[in-house]
Amino acid sequence: MLNNVVERCNSIEESYEFMLAYAAQGLPTDGDNPSGSQIREFLNRAVNAISGLKQSCAEAVSGQSLQPAERYEAFLAVVDRDARDSLAAIELVLAQPTISSQLIDNLNASIHLRALLTDLFLLGEILNLHQRVSAQSRAAG
Repeated sequence: MLNNVVERCNSIEESYEFMLAYAAQGLPTDGDNPSGSQIREFLNRAVNAISGLKQSCAEAVSGQSLQPAERYEAFLAVVDRDARDSLAAIELVLAQPTISSQLIDNLNASIHLRALLTDLFLLGEILNLHQRVSAQSRAAG
């Protein structure tokens, strides 16, 4: 369960890092260059990772029996909202016939995508912390 969340987070973060590099290149289009052929691949990876993200996070939280459950449920609603908003923005970019560096720069600046990344960093750290504490308790017991 946690591995699925980690894999999704890694895919989103790697895509974002590629997007930062792509934006810095000043390309007018995604055609006729190696980075251009990769941008759609990275955007699609992000779409795949974001789709179903709330369910994966909920399974990880449930799998670790984290309490108080209502606090986690409230935060997962935030993750879901930020994921849906990010997904809408990425899919809008993918629908364009050409993807310039400026378009990706604007996507990178999207508060929705940044909020999602921050949500995932926070949740990932919490899940890792609980996993470490649980492992230490088992080792001591």
